[in-house]
Amino acid sequence: MGHATAADGVRLAWQSEGSGPPLVLLAGQSNTHAWWDGVRADFSTRHRTVTLDWRGTGDSDKPDEPYSTRGFAEDVVAVMDDAGIDRADVYGTSMGGRVAQWLAARHPDRVGRLVLGCTSPGGPHAAERDAEVRGSLADADPRRVRAALIALMYSPEWTARHDGPYRTLGDPRMPAHARRRHLAASNRHDAWDALPGITAPTLVVHGTADRFNPASNAPLLAARIPDARVLLIEGARHAYFEEYRSVAGPAVLRFLAGEEVGERPG
Repeated sequence: MGHATAADGVRLAWQSEGSGPPLVLLAGQSNTHAWWDGVRADFSTRHRTVTLDWRGTGDSDKPDEPYSTRGFAEDVVAVMDDAGIDRADVYGTSMGGRVAQWLAARHPDRVGRLVLGCTSPGGPHAAERDAEVRGSLADADPRRVRAALIALMYSPEWTARHDGPYRTLGDPRMPAHARRRHLAASNRHDAWDALPGITAPTLVVHGTADRFNPASNAPLLAARIPDARVLLIEGARHAYFEEYRSVAGPAVLRFLAGEEVGERPG
């Protein structure tokens, strides 16, 4: 739908669907807006949904220079400006949830309600994935890495019924340098000290069977953000929003409509 220009001149592709109160949807690491394709229609019936291709992905520029989750948050502001949006609800998942933390903390006037999905605060306070998962993702065989990633995203029951496309496995057109930059940005994320300053009503959503980003990060985030609530989806893995669409989507929509969803941490 358009290209915004970031403060450093990088061009950022963004997309818009639907009408109503604006909702910014933020995808995971190394992914384009296609991350949301399987569920976007659920939100576009009630909201103007706005997505972007992160720098380094899709139709956005791909500079070979350091990226950061703070910088990605400023890219989101540039997209909102270009789309004519002063204030929006924000739903960020995985690395998009990390970016959303900075967006809400640094630009409270731009964020209405906030949903943080399958994400973490980063830094030394975060719960890290286990050694087995790290090893599987570092395998030299890309076919085994892809199989491991699918298993981390979806249950065997889901993949037995759905043979693709799997929208959460990364942008296949992404250059190697941008993949490395995305990984470094996500790994260096640490918003722990900024979280208490978030003023947006916040819902933290996580699947209980998520090993890619352990579910124990959800109560950590919810306890750190004032008045946040946490919603755990039993049995869901990292791509809970897609496999458990019938649970997650309506819950998020109720929260965005102002209803109480989830529980207080602790």
